[in-house]
Amino acid sequence: MRARSTRHRLTAVAVSAVALLAVSACGDSGGDDGPVQLRFSWWGNNDRAAATQRVIDAFQTANPDIKVTGSSADFNAYFDRLATEVAAGDAPDVITLGGAYPREYGDRGALLDLARVSAELKTDKIDPAALGNGRFEDKQFGVPTGVNTFAMVVNPTVFSKAGVPLPDDSKWTWDDFSRIAREISAKSPKGTYGVADPTSADMFDLYSRQRGEALYTPEGKVAISRQTVTDWWTMTTGLRDSGATPPASVTTELEGQPAPEQTLMGRGLAGMQFDWSNQLGALRKASGQPLELLRAPGESTQKPGMWLQASQIYTINARSEHPKEAAKFVAFLVNSPEAGKIILTDRGIPANSEVLTAVVPALNPDQSAQAKFIERATPQAGPPLVIGPTGSTDTRLIVQRLNAEVLFNRKSPADSAAEFIKQVEAAIGK
Repeated sequence: MRARSTRHRLTAVAVSAVALLAVSACGDSGGDDGPVQLRFSWWGNNDRAAATQRVIDAFQTANPDIKVTGSSADFNAYFDRLATEVAAGDAPDVITLGGAYPREYGDRGALLDLARVSAELKTDKIDPAALGNGRFEDKQFGVPTGVNTFAMVVNPTVFSKAGVPLPDDSKWTWDDFSRIAREISAKSPKGTYGVADPTSADMFDLYSRQRGEALYTPEGKVAISRQTVTDWWTMTTGLRDSGATPPASVTTELEGQPAPEQTLMGRGLAGMQFDWSNQLGALRKASGQPLELLRAPGESTQKPGMWLQASQIYTINARSEHPKEAAKFVAFLVNSPEAGKIILTDRGIPANSEVLTAVVPALNPDQSAQAKFIERATPQAGPPLVIGPTGSTDTRLIVQRLNAEVLFNRKSPADSAAEFIKQVEAAIGK
């Protein structure tokens, strides 16, 4: 049920995982009755599913003794289903995770320590900073699919039709951002906005890092200040009131439609939208527009808030009956140039240096734009992100709920900021 919080679902995971792990250690591979059967899960759209199936087919051709069955869903449905599967002891062998989820599931005993399959899964060609996204408590629980960054996506066509010049992302400020968003909306047809409502947990992280804070401390406590959250929501309600962002009803409706083609940017109805850099291709395809990536406002005038992050993390179920085969499959996903040439930049810029070298000639203009942006942003990126502690996966939902309260004027920015800190502290038990 959607109403059940991630916190409650993962509590069930903890109980089930501990009980099940007590009676079932990772077994060696069978194979007496035919190919080893593996299950692999990920989230994403139909294009990602088609490309992933091609990778699975290539792996099975090279490894006829292993059969991989894939399954996917949209982001929200994926993590709802995964929590239920892990709690029931029926999770896939290879699980795609992201954000704070690797730490959540790793802390609860649901993920395999990859040191146990190091012979099958080499990581020496993967950048250590990217590899660190899957390492907690001195254990490597996952490997990155690739790297990307949270950035500003802009539609030059919307800017041009409104007669508004694109910003210089080497020096623009948040005041510049708000002014530009208002100007675009004022000079565009009804239903086209300067920017899609920018509030998200990732945005809170970036905005607070620019102020020398973060969402969390390395010790697992809340680091973002009430004043920072208040200032953010004060800015976004001003954007809403001016028409620079959509009405509250439109924003909350869009929350339940996360696919690129359903977003305002994907429909050609926004000049700007914060998103992950690896979404550029999908958003370009959906909109039919030559979208571009820019650094976030305030990056050069304050402390850098943008960071390089593993796009996604491949992990192995601690209860998998075939951990070595699962590791062999993950190794193919992240270390094989053949797989890299199929996936390209869909899951971020390849984290394996040899794979990246192999795929660069095959990149189309959309993918090349992502790679060039990452190359440009890397020297200016801030320090590594502090991954949220256990319970922090609730933060995304807390932000969504309170953002609706703010946008519908049911709570003031200050009251919502105080409630945000309180609810996140409760979620992480601090």
